[in-house]
Amino acid sequence: MKLMFCSDIHGSLYYAEKMAELYKNEQADKLILLGDLLYHGPRNDLPKNYQPKSVIALLNSMKDELLCVRGNCDAEVDQMVLEFPILADYMIMYFEGHMAFITHGHIHNQKNLPPLKKGDILIHGHTHLQALDDCGDYIYINPGSISIPKGDDTNSYMIYENGKFSIRDLDGNTIKELSLNS
Repeated sequence: MKLMFCSDIHGSLYYAEKMAELYKNEQADKLILLGDLLYHGPRNDLPKNYQPKSVIALLNSMKDELLCVRGNCDAEVDQMVLEFPILADYMIMYFEGHMAFITHGHIHNQKNLPPLKKGDILIHGHTHLQALDDCGDYIYINPGSISIPKGDDTNSYMIYENGKFSIRDLDGNTIKELSLNS
């Protein structure tokens, strides 16, 4: 199974369209959105081509392809216009025998870990900072932000395929990768 992860669109039609194009080109089986879909939030500048209504239309056209968790900028009013569930605080998936706790990152994160066993994976967005780190007891993964990267990071997304997580730039070039099989 091939999965694509994106986080923190923040209402940018420009980057939502890039994401949809990348998803099509990657030929992934599902697109997992890690929250903060429509609103830019009070701590972020307006992203490029901020058009939440157009992002709604784009995401709704992809509704059968999406799995999503709620970000701190997502609200019940957003759920009223989106045709796929966005209000779950987390989801659980399994990769190569590793349980993955997938969330936005504003509630559960490295400073407030969810219940994890040794070897489990924490995947979240929220910080807009890329990470693929083996922390000893758990693996920490953050695909960064598709629309508003922070630090020295570039706009990014992540692919999971054949036991490997790869954070990629918008040209599809691998920035970081981590194999669960090594």
